[in-house]
Amino acid sequence: MRKPIIAGNWKMNMNPTETREFVNAVKNELPGSNDVEAVIAAPALDLTTLIDTAKDSVLVPAAQDASEFDSGAYTGQISPKVLSEIGAKYAIIGHSERREYQHETDAQINAKAKALFNNNVLPIICVGETLEQREAGETEDFVATQVEGALNGLTADQVKVAVIAYEPIWAIGTGKTASSEQAQAVCAHIRATVAKLYDQDTADALRIQYGGSMKPNNVKELMAQPDIDGGLVGGASLKPDSFLELVHYKD
Repeated sequence: MRKPIIAGNWKMNMNPTETREFVNAVKNELPGSNDVEAVIAAPALDLTTLIDTAKDSVLVPAAQDASEFDSGAYTGQISPKVLSEIGAKYAIIGHSERREYQHETDAQINAKAKALFNNNVLPIICVGETLEQREAGETEDFVATQVEGALNGLTADQVKVAVIAYEPIWAIGTGKTASSEQAQAVCAHIRATVAKLYDQDTADALRIQYGGSMKPNNVKELMAQPDIDGGLVGGASLKPDSFLELVHYKD
């Protein structure tokens, strides 16, 4: 049975004071860690505050990106080795905003995944299509290519503990949401792609999130789909009340 994982991606929002206030507001109200894994991906400058404030709770800290290098002349990048040392469990890689604004490639995302695994940090690997690609009927082929590129060279054991987040680009921050049927269809295709690359056991172990405007008013419907194991949530994760509604979707 795959444990649901609801991860808030704060993007470039929240400062250390707001981070501390948020964690203190939610940390004693979270579901048990055996029921739902509650994750917050904070900006790099908030991470130590997040980790320190959440240390006595089940809230799981994550980074929003990581370098493919542990150290070196890479000004401004975030070392996966340091993420591991400070206590980050996950790092988001391949987010559509990184792909668009920083022109990240599947090969770079694959290198980041390998670097994270080498440092015992688990990747949340983002994939997803544009509206133009969906309307052209290219969604399945495009997303499968992203999955194959990101997982290239990873072992089955690594893939089993990774997370893939399907984020239709046309539904991020737009208020639009893929229907539960649309989201399920692509998540099922991702699982089938992993089964072809590895085996069914690996595909069945992999957790797949939906990452396109998941909110308290649609979380139950989306999480009821057989191949959706969680959400990568943007705006709805910035307020304690709405984040708690999401992680308590079973209640």
